[in-house]
Amino acid sequence: MKHIFFCFFVLLSLQAMAQEKNSIAVTMNRVTLQFALDDEGAPGYAVYFDKKPFITPSRLGFVLKDAAPLENGFEITGSDKRAVDETWKPVLGEVSTIRNHYEELTVHLRQKNSPNILLNIIFRVFEDGVGFRYEFPKQPNLKYFIISDELTQFNFGGDHKVFWIPGDYDSNEYLYTVSKISEIDNTAMVKSSTDIAVRDAPDKYAVQTPLMLKTADGLYINIHEAGLVNYSSMQLHVNTATYSMSASLVPDAVGNKGYLHAPAKTPWRTIIVSDKATDILASKMILNLNDPSVITNTSWIHPMKFVGVWWEMQTGKSTWNYSDFADSLSAEGKPIPNGKHGANTANVKRYIDFAAKNGIQGVLVEGWNTGWEDWFGNWKEPVFDFVTPYPDFDISEITRYAASKGVKMIMHNETSGSATNYERQMDTAFRFMNNHGYTSVKTGYVGKIIPRGEHHDGQWMVEHYLRVAEKAAQYHVMLDAHEPVRPTGLQRTYPNWLACEAGRGNEYNAFSTGSPPAHETIMPFTRFMGGPMDYTPGIFKLRNYVGYAPTRQMHTTLAKQLALYVTIYSPLQMAADLPENYEAHMDAFQFIKDVPVDWDNTKIIEAEPGEYITIAREEKGAPNWFVGAITNENSRTGNVPLSFLDNGKKYVATIYSDAANADWKTNPEAYIIQQFIVYSNTTLKLILAPGGGAAVSIKPATESNSKGLQGYK
Repeated sequence: MKHIFFCFFVLLSLQAMAQEKNSIAVTMNRVTLQFALDDEGAPGYAVYFDKKPFITPSRLGFVLKDAAPLENGFEITGSDKRAVDETWKPVLGEVSTIRNHYEELTVHLRQKNSPNILLNIIFRVFEDGVGFRYEFPKQPNLKYFIISDELTQFNFGGDHKVFWIPGDYDSNEYLYTVSKISEIDNTAMVKSSTDIAVRDAPDKYAVQTPLMLKTADGLYINIHEAGLVNYSSMQLHVNTATYSMSASLVPDAVGNKGYLHAPAKTPWRTIIVSDKATDILASKMILNLNDPSVITNTSWIHPMKFVGVWWEMQTGKSTWNYSDFADSLSAEGKPIPNGKHGANTANVKRYIDFAAKNGIQGVLVEGWNTGWEDWFGNWKEPVFDFVTPYPDFDISEITRYAASKGVKMIMHNETSGSATNYERQMDTAFRFMNNHGYTSVKTGYVGKIIPRGEHHDGQWMVEHYLRVAEKAAQYHVMLDAHEPVRPTGLQRTYPNWLACEAGRGNEYNAFSTGSPPAHETIMPFTRFMGGPMDYTPGIFKLRNYVGYAPTRQMHTTLAKQLALYVTIYSPLQMAADLPENYEAHMDAFQFIKDVPVDWDNTKIIEAEPGEYITIAREEKGAPNWFVGAITNENSRTGNVPLSFLDNGKKYVATIYSDAANADWKTNPEAYIIQQFIVYSNTTLKLILAPGGGAAVSIKPATESNSKGLQGYK
């Protein structure tokens, strides 16, 4: 029955539906949520913006294994409404205070068919959208539920423009395709993946969330989920004929989609909507739908900028592995060094010196521990033990040296996909970090997952990532997870979980054909809706930087790389390039030194997915503002009113912009730096080159920093 066309109350107007005894409506400002049971007791919902439906009637429910489907036969046994209007303070974030304002509707359902299953559906209606989740209360009969399918639909009622990546169970690292809903198919997916295949997505019409859409009449819609705990992640199966999408949960090794033990709740399904693109980026709905912090004492959690040996490994200058082969031994039985191992004591000290000299808090070292000669794609364990350094990495000396320079070392724990091996050794690994002064760790899950048959985005691994975050918190270690499931706002609940990868980052400009200039204008509307990303911006050498691919180049200008520190939010930001490349442009590097990664206020000035973004942010605890503006392959002029500045106060604006002849293809490293006096009534006109950007620091004027400067005209 799950494939029967679902058409309850399609012909009813909003007013008529509200009069039905099995229909309940909730409105917040311009957003209305309508819940209804049809004549067969099938639950569904619709969502309206300014009284016009943008999510047309859509089904709700489940298909259970070894039980009757939860798709009809329901009756409403009661409903509850409540209003919430509160504020809370994130430990780290884009703003210092977040308002959580919503109307909540809980619908209590009972399935009349055997075995009389109870199901609650909880809706929260915000000014910028709707979140809803399923709740299985304590049951009179069944306790355990095995999910075969979740029937949640999102019917859009039109062939909207959509920004999407294919539904891969194990990777989110794709280029975005921009198309109509009707054009999503396997051909487009192959085109979107470019240099990585859709490995484990048998449904050729599945796409990932967060999913961004735009209607022909200018409405922006974002679909995602919040609070992904104890459940499989949601992809979306697309019906290209009806412009409908439905939940498609990532299966486990035996094909089941989820396991629940009543009482239990699913993650929230989120629908963010506005007629302004800037409102989508400003939304805090996903954070608000997550639980408050489970960490009481958060004084040890700090934002951080860092450098590291990572980029020289990506570009072929050095290697993660100490030897070329795992069984390459000298006559004395010792590994034979390949002479290119990047994580050696002398080289790491060089990065520590650079960080200390320039006020960068941390240094990340990958490839420090044994096992890198034979680690990828082997489905073997254990590969790494997380405590044994290579012979040329003196961890005690590096710990001492970094401490003497006031620099924090960042641990790297690559699991090679063997989550079981990591779980067995987590306490050992985190004690090792504590003993050597490592306050943060970057984890990695490259390769197929062990337990065999599980997926990066399935329920087992969702729980694994949480176990790691909890273990890190136990040892007061901050976490940056790579190759995880995409974030769903859990940084509110686990504020030590600073960032994730789970997307196509800057590294693809090293080992692949790269990403087009529009990529960074799409990512904030898609991947970043769920939480911060370790995107690794700040590359200054934009051509001839890959030894094994000398013609490769970045699809960006240098000024755009600076702007990314503002347009891409993360409390953990890497200055990813090599020290020598920064030393050639220390005037531009000044912006990276100055820009903070934690904020009191954020203003989305202008934005359009796939085209441009301009954001202004106020430094936490200081009266300094920073502006980032980026564009796609087209040049443009960004207008930035400085009305967020204090009236009557004088400021100094330092503008890092593309030179007049800059172009990401032909002249990417051309930039200019100018300083002006500005006020709250000043409007900056930032000229962005093709693939370019601009970065601005704005600080209160003093006698010394404003001497000889002219007013901005």
